[in-house]
Amino acid sequence: MTLVDTNTEDRLSGLRQWQREAYEEYFRREPRDFLAVATPGAGKTTFALTLAAELLARRTVRAVTIVCPTEHLKKQWAEAAAAFDIPIDPDFTNGQGALGKQYTGAAITYAQVAAHPMLHRNRTEIRRTLVIFDEIHHAGDALSWGEGVREAFDPAARRLSLTGTPFRSDVNPIPFVEYVQDTNGVRRCAWDYSYGYAPALADGVVRPVMFMAYSGEMRWRTTAGDELAARLGEPLTQDALSQAWRAALDPKGDWIKKVLAAADRRLTEVRNSHPDAGGLVVATDHENARAYARILRQITGRGATVVLSDDPTASKKIKRFAESDDRWMIAVRMVSEGVDVPRLMVGVYATTTSTALFFAQVVGRFVRTRRRGELASVFLPSVPTLLEYAGELERERDHALDRPVREDDIDPEQEMVDEARKKRDTPDAGDEIPFETMEASAEFDRALYDGSEFGGGTPDSPEEEDFLGLPGLLEPEQVSQLLRKRKSEQKANERKAPKQEESGPPAHEVLADLRKELNSLVGAWHHRTGQPHGVIHSDLRRACGGPPIAQASEEQIRARIAKIRAWATGQR
Repeated sequence: MTLVDTNTEDRLSGLRQWQREAYEEYFRREPRDFLAVATPGAGKTTFALTLAAELLARRTVRAVTIVCPTEHLKKQWAEAAAAFDIPIDPDFTNGQGALGKQYTGAAITYAQVAAHPMLHRNRTEIRRTLVIFDEIHHAGDALSWGEGVREAFDPAARRLSLTGTPFRSDVNPIPFVEYVQDTNGVRRCAWDYSYGYAPALADGVVRPVMFMAYSGEMRWRTTAGDELAARLGEPLTQDALSQAWRAALDPKGDWIKKVLAAADRRLTEVRNSHPDAGGLVVATDHENARAYARILRQITGRGATVVLSDDPTASKKIKRFAESDDRWMIAVRMVSEGVDVPRLMVGVYATTTSTALFFAQVVGRFVRTRRRGELASVFLPSVPTLLEYAGELERERDHALDRPVREDDIDPEQEMVDEARKKRDTPDAGDEIPFETMEASAEFDRALYDGSEFGGGTPDSPEEEDFLGLPGLLEPEQVSQLLRKRKSEQKANERKAPKQEESGPPAHEVLADLRKELNSLVGAWHHRTGQPHGVIHSDLRRACGGPPIAQASEEQIRARIAKIRAWATGQR
């Protein structure tokens, strides 16, 4: 056996099954371009560096270039590569031109490539180079990054593209990714190997995720002086939903304070079995991030690590947090993709960014497992789009071209890039706050797990506490069994409960129970049909008449309940 064979066996010995399969598929064909899709936390870095080490050992390539979305990821890649005896320079700059002789390659950002593509093309042409694209979806042609990536790395000997989210919210093709036309004439990206969240969960490679959704009453005053109110979690116009969502996340209101307190209670429970477990809050802007840190200090008595996109010490802060047992870290939008901290087990989605891509990236921060039985929890507002994403976590996605683009889907990545480039510590310069939050209350709405919905109640209810108190060490099937058992017990208790006296409960309690029942049925219909919650509520209003659910009478809500039950039995 040759030396290469011996080293190859050493490298393959520690690989997971999917990594070995992807490795074998690569060397079965040895293509110039290879796209590997693997869910966040599955081990894409280890797979890529194993493959790189083998290509270097075989002298197929003589150099490695790693292209990342963020500065922090450059350092992570360099540290990981060192374990494979591949010296990578994470501090290479366009200004220095040549790479130091002690390095086999460099880790650079997509922004660096776009700033000077010819420099990187020359480096690629001088030596046979393997280019590893981390999170290749960032190189979509909607950005200047796409053109720069094509120009710089067209002459590369080998190109390995990696992503945990093989889709974009726009319809711009990703460089060096092949698209195949399906039977409907839509071009979809074609990967060479795919390892999704569902099989990774079954293999114990990633954690299961339970989502805790919170609704509540919001009231705000517009710049014109009008006072408006809406209930988060009920059908709303796009404008009303946007403003109610922002009101919920406003640090001056009670919604975010109560959700952060609930998330911290959950973190305390998790730390009973995982003493170093940490939490991450993903905020919309710098001002909110700092305000959330002050709220968490009031709740916990301890400070939180705040990581801002323009902070030159961000990487050091993330690394220091990863190696500590501190409770909370707060990051602003794009930074979340560079956060690779396996001990993160509780999250709060406190941003108004609503693309499927960004949601998947955020959830990906919590699924990296250290041992079997870990359960992650993510807290979020009861916004139909987010609930839909949470309910479809295990669904495979791909990047499709030639499809209609919604107005709010255009270039979400560019928005994040622009955010990262801003050098300021305040909210978006020039943005006028369109309203003043006057009230923002929080109520536990439901828990989502494994595509099913559970619960629904009031703040500090025993039901909410049941979910917050779930043990932090449970196998996925144990979580499902426990949640379904509690759901069955709840229904049994409702059937056994003695009937109320003729006077009956107060009208507001009756309405609250009916709204809860209707929302539960709408959730079940959503999972059967795939229709968004808001669309279902709108269809019910058209069929039965009446105002939105928040203003509907007892009779109107009962009529909608009867209608959706009729739909379920095949009657329209």
